[in-house]
Amino acid sequence: MSELTLPLDVNAIREILPHRYPFLLVDRVIEMVEGQSIVAIKCLSVNEPFFQGHFPQLPVMPGVLQIEALAQAGAILGLSMAENRGKIAYLTGADEFKFRRPVVPGDVLTLTVTMEKYRRGFGRAKGVASVNGETSCEGMLGFAIAAAK
Repeated sequence: MSELTLPLDVNAIREILPHRYPFLLVDRVIEMVEGQSIVAIKCLSVNEPFFQGHFPQLPVMPGVLQIEALAQAGAILGLSMAENRGKIAYLTGADEFKFRRPVVPGDVLTLTVTMEKYRRGFGRAKGVASVNGETSCEGMLGFAIAAAK
């Protein structure tokens, strides 16, 4: 993988993460300080597969998918470190998550992840998802980084 140049579009993100449609939940990375923090976005349209069955008369993005989007942004952050390039990130925990507002079609979800601690392939990060500056969910993510098989 070559040196990362911001912003990262979906094609660059696909080089870092193994996820594919419909499970890739990060559209663009707009800010990143290697090993410290990342800001990414997910643009939501009514055509997202989860809107079709999750409260179809009042579509909202499931909270667990908001957590997954934050985890994917965090994975990009962890995998951007030189020693982790070419490896894979695993979510090991999601703690203390609070949900503050619904996320609906047409929203642009901003995903902010800040590394709290990282050592020997294990870490903990704070994740905040927001829409127009209003927090939709926030909590702590645990992760592990390991060699890809």
